[in-house]
Amino acid sequence: MPRFKNFEPRGVIPATLLAFNEDFSINEKESLRHLNHVANTRGISAITVNGHASEVHACSFDEQERLLDVTMGAIGDRLPVINGIYADGSLEAARLAKMAEAGGTSALLCFPPHSLGLGVVQRRPESALAHFRTIAAATSLPLIVFQYGDDLAYPLDTLVRLVEEIPAIKAIKDWSPPARHEKHIRVLRTLPRPINVLSTNSSWLMSSLVMGADGLLSGAGSVIPDLQVALFEAVQQKDLARAQALAARIWHTTDVFYSDPFGDMHNRMKEALVLLGRLDKAVVRAPLVKLTEPEIGRIGAAMKAAGISRDGATGLDAHRLAAE
Repeated sequence: MPRFKNFEPRGVIPATLLAFNEDFSINEKESLRHLNHVANTRGISAITVNGHASEVHACSFDEQERLLDVTMGAIGDRLPVINGIYADGSLEAARLAKMAEAGGTSALLCFPPHSLGLGVVQRRPESALAHFRTIAAATSLPLIVFQYGDDLAYPLDTLVRLVEEIPAIKAIKDWSPPARHEKHIRVLRTLPRPINVLSTNSSWLMSSLVMGADGLLSGAGSVIPDLQVALFEAVQQKDLARAQALAARIWHTTDVFYSDPFGDMHNRMKEALVLLGRLDKAVVRAPLVKLTEPEIGRIGAAMKAAGISRDGATGLDAHRLAAE
């Protein structure tokens, strides 16, 4: 059974990073230090593990199971935990779903299989339905559809059909470009069974939230969870001036995190945590490689410009320090 029954995916949900030792084994001590720092942020609604931010593409089934177990042991009684389901085959996705439910997670973030690429996801909606039916048959947990913004994006008609035919789907994590993102918000939130839209568009987060997104699920929350909470609350309260001021600070971080190449975003977030004193080393698994010193310097400058310190965003009462 899920640790937080009837969990509704909404609000600010950071996706945490995963620390590695120099030999590329998982550094549980540093991973837990990072996890606890994020989990102690006032106002977040859940934590996500085994997602892009934790380099799930480079982690085995056993490592994903261990990460979830360690996470639940550390924060599972305090916060809902969402577990990523990253697999190219639906049967493996179902196996991961069963593992996650047994581990006590509260919801599943379902990545699109790469096997739906090369036009399949656009032309064969029955393939997407088969994938989610396979996962839903394996678990009683709520499902979050990860909606990509590229050729793995489900067409809107397919999204609506998924929601109508698979009641376990409760939300989407939307990576769509602006016009499509707004349409998803307007359509999915007004269905007979409304579906929450969680933004993952961290590089234009304020705009996304103003469109009406129900929250955000983002790897950038591993570094700036308190700023994300403050921005979300300001938008909810319709405090435009405060939202604009917070968005101006956040811009420095996302401008550097999501620069070219885009795929190094979580690599850069690790370096930011090292510079902030929240992580010992920024080790990534191949095919990712260590960033250059000039790029690390730009990350440091961005953290300074955004007013971020070891304990959080300077001047914000948005973070509870972990008990010693």
